[in-house]
Amino acid sequence: MLNTRICEKARISRDARFDGKFFTAVKTTGIYCRSICPATTPKEENVEYFPSTIEAANAGYRPCLRCRPDSAPNSPAWKGVSTTLERAIELINAGALHDDSLQKLAMRLGVSDRYLRKLFNKHLGISPKRFALYQQSLFAKQLLHQTKLPITQVALASGFNSLRRFNDCFQSYLGLTPSQVRKSGNKTCNIINLQLWYRPPYDWSHAIQFLSNRAISNLEWFDEQSYGRTFNWNGCVGNFTAKHKEATNSFNVAIELDNLEHLKPIVNNIRRILDLDVDIQMIEQDLQQCVTVKSGVRLLGTWNMFEAGIRAILGQQISVVAARNLVALLVKNLGISVGEYQLFPSPQAIKQSDLSFLKIPESRKQTLHNLAFHYMKSNNPDDPIQWLLLKGIGPWTVDYARLRGLSEPDIYLGGDLGVKKSMIQSGHTFKPDLASPWRSYLTLQLWSQL
Repeated sequence: MLNTRICEKARISRDARFDGKFFTAVKTTGIYCRSICPATTPKEENVEYFPSTIEAANAGYRPCLRCRPDSAPNSPAWKGVSTTLERAIELINAGALHDDSLQKLAMRLGVSDRYLRKLFNKHLGISPKRFALYQQSLFAKQLLHQTKLPITQVALASGFNSLRRFNDCFQSYLGLTPSQVRKSGNKTCNIINLQLWYRPPYDWSHAIQFLSNRAISNLEWFDEQSYGRTFNWNGCVGNFTAKHKEATNSFNVAIELDNLEHLKPIVNNIRRILDLDVDIQMIEQDLQQCVTVKSGVRLLGTWNMFEAGIRAILGQQISVVAARNLVALLVKNLGISVGEYQLFPSPQAIKQSDLSFLKIPESRKQTLHNLAFHYMKSNNPDDPIQWLLLKGIGPWTVDYARLRGLSEPDIYLGGDLGVKKSMIQSGHTFKPDLASPWRSYLTLQLWSQL
């Protein structure tokens, strides 16, 4: 059964992390929508909620033509060839039109290219290709303003295969040439500096303490104002350092890459790790009924789901310090060296090692092998439901990985030793469900009070 109060908060927030978890039916229009629908938000007394599109349809409602609830995440259409506008935009932003044609994108979406053009023109007033080129031009403009990359490298990083094509599109969409935007010279630099903003408050002192307590030598680094780490993104190796600027509610982020074509998704992942896109004030208003809120506490992530899973396995039923030491040993012995630093070990490296350097039970070593092998053979290795089929992995491990590897907002680690200790120290009991759909932030609040 859906909790009406929780659905209302998620609906009003339009947080994309709840897309597909429930559907909103509007009594006055007879239409049901996804939680992210851009239409005017209806009054609560005029809506009801359904866990699936079928139940909404059986109740007499018809699907919204704007948000296409039949294509919400985890629906049959979404799992195969989604036809939603939001899904098309997501694929385009991920680079679907960089190398492939509009026809191939339409095939992935399960529609004709004619229908796809009609969908974009109706809702955005622009064709899919022009939308993609405009987004590429905007990203290029950001790079020209904030980095010293040569214009040829800016073109490559923005998804353009030709400098001439880049210059033509940039001037056509933005009314300026790249050289006019770039007011300084073309000094070569392999470090990209970007400014990433957030909505305050942001408790950086808590954030850096949280990250430093779990930081792995040679993989991560930090000081009072910054945090950085190495990473591997689909074969693209690099590192970033994010320096907090409280006066401007932003981070100055320096990124070094060996392949600029992956820059945009990497920037998006850095935003997720630092939790820069959330409306934290709205969440804290809900949390106040459960716990004394420490303002600005963010949901800080790890680089990917695999790393979060390995950290969770090594952290089962032990302290944060002990878990950090085990992860450090794993990185030291199996991580690939990149200059003076190391990358987090790959699934192949963990699977092929006997892990004799880890002083842990053999059963736990086997669990590490099980997860690594799962990542080597599965077509969808990040699906946490599949993890529960692996021997040695239980609900706590899966939930921790979802919390930090996927940054899911509604994970309550009630069985966590730190959460239990914090509840005892607080001296009072509460119902965690009152914090839904923001229980991940409740977990972080409890950890912060230890």
